[in-house]
Amino acid sequence: MTAAPFSFPIRVYWEDTDAGGVVYHASYVRFLERARTEWLRAQGVGQQALRESEDLVLVIRDMTLDFHKPAKLDDELLVSVVMTERRKASLLIEQEVSRGDQALVRATVRVACLVASSFRPRPLPEWLAAGNP
Repeated sequence: MTAAPFSFPIRVYWEDTDAGGVVYHASYVRFLERARTEWLRAQGVGQQALRESEDLVLVIRDMTLDFHKPAKLDDELLVSVVMTERRKASLLIEQEVSRGDQALVRATVRVACLVASSFRPRPLPEWLAAGNP
């Protein structure tokens, strides 16, 4: 099952780059995280609220990154989020960092659902398992 893509804009700042003005590889992980967080927010869900009201955290279980082209200082990027699979206690999300029509980085991310107070697996909430809160 593939849901409609969500996109979040990112601009590349000095702090995201190496000495040559090219985006440092670890910065892409932050870009991807921001987009997933804003994807949840766009559904009316804040991660702190999940922790406080449902004793739930969403954590990264596995991530694969495929680097195609570099981003550079001052680039305007778009980071997409598409949920492609739902299991009992996890989600599979496909993400892409692009500049215009060029894919720079593609990522596959397995997100696990845990009880915040014990970090033990728990089923996804009904609203998230159904794809909408």
